[in-house]
Amino acid sequence: MVYVRLRKKVTARPGQILRLRDVAQVIVDEPHAAVEEIPVYEPGLKDGNLAVLDLIEVVRRIRSAFPGLDVRSIGPAQVIIELQSDRIRPRRWWVAGVWLLLFVGSALAIMNFHTDVSMREVHQRIYYLMTGQRVQEPLVLQIPYSFGIGIGMIVFFNHLFKRRLNDEPSPLELEMYLYQENLDQYVIEHEKQKERSRL
Repeated sequence: MVYVRLRKKVTARPGQILRLRDVAQVIVDEPHAAVEEIPVYEPGLKDGNLAVLDLIEVVRRIRSAFPGLDVRSIGPAQVIIELQSDRIRPRRWWVAGVWLLLFVGSALAIMNFHTDVSMREVHQRIYYLMTGQRVQEPLVLQIPYSFGIGIGMIVFFNHLFKRRLNDEPSPLELEMYLYQENLDQYVIEHEKQKERSRL
């Protein structure tokens, strides 16, 4: 008897032969340990950068190599295979340009928000209510408020450069995780539809 649990996602290079141990966790008795070495998929450039391997195909390969073996499945019914090509490092001027664009864009967004809600007048009013004096630039409120915006962003995103403040995921990490889950589900459904149209 062999227990097979397909992984959610694996990465491979074009032409690499994926064996059962690469795409699944396998529990099998010692006499049949060679089942882990069965080739189950060979990704090629024609597959694009994402492919889906179905459990039925994996079971078919195991049964053809070991006809008497009882195969039990645990977990997901498909594994997504992501083909990785050589990564190109981004140029420094490109990274600097994107950083500058994001910096200016976020600064403009904050300034436009403050203009919309009349933050300067709010600070002037609060200063008047607290001291009874009218001033054009209540720096005693504006300076701590400006630092507070930066500190609030650090706490909200749970990162200070590469250092995490605690073990909780940041809202951005959660959104990226949900996006990846939705993308994986879409790829699986899309592959199922392609299989149905071929039949």
